[in-house]
Amino acid sequence: MSRSVLLISLVMICGLSFGQVNSDKEIENVIEKLFEGMRDKDQAVLESVFHEKAIMHTVTENGGKAALGTNSVKDFVNRIAVTPAEINLDERILEYHIKVDGEMASAWTPYEFYVNDAFSHCGVNSFQLIKEKGDWKITYVMDTRRKEGCQ
Repeated sequence: MSRSVLLISLVMICGLSFGQVNSDKEIENVIEKLFEGMRDKDQAVLESVFHEKAIMHTVTENGGKAALGTNSVKDFVNRIAVTPAEINLDERILEYHIKVDGEMASAWTPYEFYVNDAFSHCGVNSFQLIKEKGDWKITYVMDTRRKEGCQ
Protein backbone atom coordinates (compact mmCIF):
# COMPACT_ATOMS: atom_id res chain seq x y z
CA MET A 1 0.00 0.00 0.00
CA SER A 2 1.41 3.38 -0.90
CA ARG A 3 2.15 5.91 1.80
CA SER A 4 -0.42 8.37 0.49
CA VAL A 5 -3.22 5.76 0.58
CA LEU A 6 -2.18 4.77 4.10
CA LEU A 7 -2.08 8.41 5.21
CA ILE A 8 -5.51 9.15 3.73
CA SER A 9 -6.92 6.01 5.40
CA LEU A 10 -5.52 7.03 8.79
CA VAL A 11 -6.87 10.57 8.47
CA MET A 12 -10.35 9.22 7.61
CA ILE A 13 -10.34 6.76 10.52
CA CYS A 14 -9.22 9.46 12.96
CA GLY A 15 -11.88 11.82 11.63
CA LEU A 16 -14.60 9.20 12.08
CA SER A 17 -13.43 8.45 15.62
CA PHE A 18 -13.32 12.15 16.49
CA GLY A 19 -16.82 12.59 15.04
CA GLN A 20 -18.13 9.74 17.18
CA VAL A 21 -16.54 11.23 20.31
CA ASN A 22 -18.13 14.61 19.55
CA SER A 23 -21.53 13.01 18.93
CA ASP A 24 -21.25 10.96 22.12
CA LYS A 25 -20.58 14.10 24.17
CA GLU A 26 -23.42 15.99 22.45
CA ILE A 27 -25.80 13.12 23.23
CA GLU A 28 -24.64 12.95 26.86
CA ASN A 29 -25.23 16.72 27.10
CA VAL A 30 -28.82 16.35 25.82
CA ILE A 31 -29.55 13.62 28.36
CA GLU A 32 -27.92 15.62 31.17
CA LYS A 33 -29.97 18.65 30.11
CA LEU A 34 -33.13 16.54 30.43
CA PHE A 35 -32.31 15.63 34.03
CA GLU A 36 -31.15 19.15 34.89
CA GLY A 37 -34.51 20.39 33.63
CA MET A 38 -36.20 17.77 35.77
CA ARG A 39 -34.22 18.78 38.89
CA ASP A 40 -34.96 22.47 38.21
CA LYS A 41 -38.59 21.76 37.21
CA ASP A 42 -37.92 23.87 34.12
CA GLN A 43 -40.63 23.22 31.54
CA ALA A 44 -38.82 25.07 28.71
CA VAL A 45 -35.63 23.06 29.20
CA LEU A 46 -37.54 19.79 29.34
CA GLU A 47 -39.44 20.59 26.16
CA SER A 48 -36.24 21.62 24.37
CA VAL A 49 -34.63 18.17 24.51
CA PHE A 50 -37.54 16.25 22.99
CA HIS A 51 -38.52 15.87 19.36
CA GLU A 52 -42.09 16.99 18.71
CA LYS A 53 -43.13 13.38 18.00
CA ALA A 54 -41.32 11.83 20.99
CA ILE A 55 -42.80 8.84 22.82
CA MET A 56 -42.19 7.54 26.36
CA HIS A 57 -42.67 4.03 27.76
CA THR A 58 -41.95 2.31 31.06
CA VAL A 59 -41.50 -1.41 31.53
CA THR A 60 -42.82 -2.64 34.86
CA GLU A 61 -43.00 -6.09 36.35
CA ASN A 62 -45.87 -7.39 38.40
CA GLY A 63 -45.92 -10.98 39.58
CA GLY A 64 -43.28 -11.99 37.05
CA LYS A 65 -45.15 -10.49 34.12
CA ALA A 66 -43.89 -7.50 32.18
CA ALA A 67 -46.23 -4.62 31.47
CA LEU A 68 -45.74 -1.63 29.21
CA GLY A 69 -46.83 1.77 30.49
CA THR A 70 -47.18 4.78 28.21
CA ASN A 71 -46.66 8.41 29.08
CA SER A 72 -46.84 11.37 26.74
CA VAL A 73 -43.98 13.84 26.79
CA LYS A 74 -46.50 16.62 27.42
CA ASP A 75 -47.86 14.83 30.52
CA PHE A 76 -44.30 14.12 31.76
CA VAL A 77 -43.25 17.76 31.34
CA ASN A 78 -46.44 19.05 32.98
CA ARG A 79 -46.12 16.63 35.90
CA ILE A 80 -42.52 17.72 36.54
CA ALA A 81 -43.38 21.42 36.16
CA VAL A 82 -46.07 21.27 38.88
CA THR A 83 -44.02 19.20 41.34
CA PRO A 84 -43.86 21.19 44.58
CA ALA A 85 -40.63 23.16 45.10
CA GLU A 86 -39.80 21.24 48.28
CA ILE A 87 -39.64 17.93 46.36
CA ASN A 88 -36.24 17.34 44.80
CA LEU A 89 -36.20 14.83 41.91
CA ASP A 90 -32.71 13.60 41.06
CA GLU A 91 -32.01 10.98 38.41
CA ARG A 92 -28.34 10.03 38.47
CA ILE A 93 -26.90 8.43 35.34
CA LEU A 94 -24.30 5.82 36.25
CA GLU A 95 -22.78 5.36 32.78
CA TYR A 96 -23.44 5.89 29.09
CA HIS A 97 -23.39 3.33 26.27
CA ILE A 98 -23.90 5.28 23.05
CA LYS A 99 -24.12 4.09 19.45
CA VAL A 100 -24.36 6.50 16.53
CA ASP A 101 -25.12 5.94 12.86
CA GLY A 102 -25.23 9.23 11.01
CA GLU A 103 -28.22 11.20 12.24
CA MET A 104 -29.55 8.44 14.52
CA ALA A 105 -28.30 7.48 17.97
CA SER A 106 -29.10 5.15 20.82
CA ALA A 107 -28.05 5.59 24.45
CA TRP A 108 -28.33 2.95 27.18
CA THR A 109 -28.04 4.58 30.62
CA PRO A 110 -28.28 2.71 33.92
CA TYR A 111 -29.51 5.10 36.62
CA GLU A 112 -30.50 5.58 40.25
CA PHE A 113 -33.41 7.84 41.18
CA TYR A 114 -33.62 9.87 44.39
CA VAL A 115 -36.45 11.92 45.90
CA ASN A 116 -35.21 14.46 48.45
CA ASP A 117 -31.87 12.61 48.53
CA ALA A 118 -33.57 9.34 49.53
CA PHE A 119 -33.15 6.39 47.17
CA SER A 120 -36.40 5.65 45.32
CA HIS A 121 -35.54 3.16 42.56
CA CYS A 122 -33.07 2.23 39.86
CA GLY A 123 -33.21 0.92 36.33
CA VAL A 124 -32.08 1.58 32.80
CA ASN A 125 -33.12 4.21 30.27
CA SER A 126 -33.03 3.41 26.58
CA PHE A 127 -32.94 6.64 24.57
CA GLN A 128 -33.36 6.96 20.82
CA LEU A 129 -32.29 10.27 19.30
CA ILE A 130 -32.26 12.03 15.95
CA LYS A 131 -29.99 14.84 14.84
CA GLU A 132 -32.15 17.53 13.26
CA LYS A 133 -30.81 20.87 12.07
CA GLY A 134 -27.56 20.18 13.91
CA ASP A 135 -29.16 19.35 17.28
CA TRP A 136 -29.78 15.97 18.91
CA LYS A 137 -33.38 15.48 20.05
CA ILE A 138 -34.84 12.61 22.06
CA THR A 139 -37.45 10.73 20.01
CA TYR A 140 -38.07 7.80 22.31
CA VAL A 141 -37.43 6.84 25.92
CA MET A 142 -38.12 3.46 27.46
CA ASP A 143 -37.10 2.81 31.05
CA THR A 144 -37.22 0.11 33.68
CA ARG A 145 -37.82 0.69 37.38
CA ARG A 146 -37.00 -1.55 40.31
CA LYS A 147 -36.08 -1.25 43.97
CA GLU A 148 -33.84 -4.33 44.17
CA GLY A 149 -30.83 -5.47 42.18
CA CYS A 150 -29.39 -1.99 41.93
CA GLN A 151 -25.67 -1.35 41.67
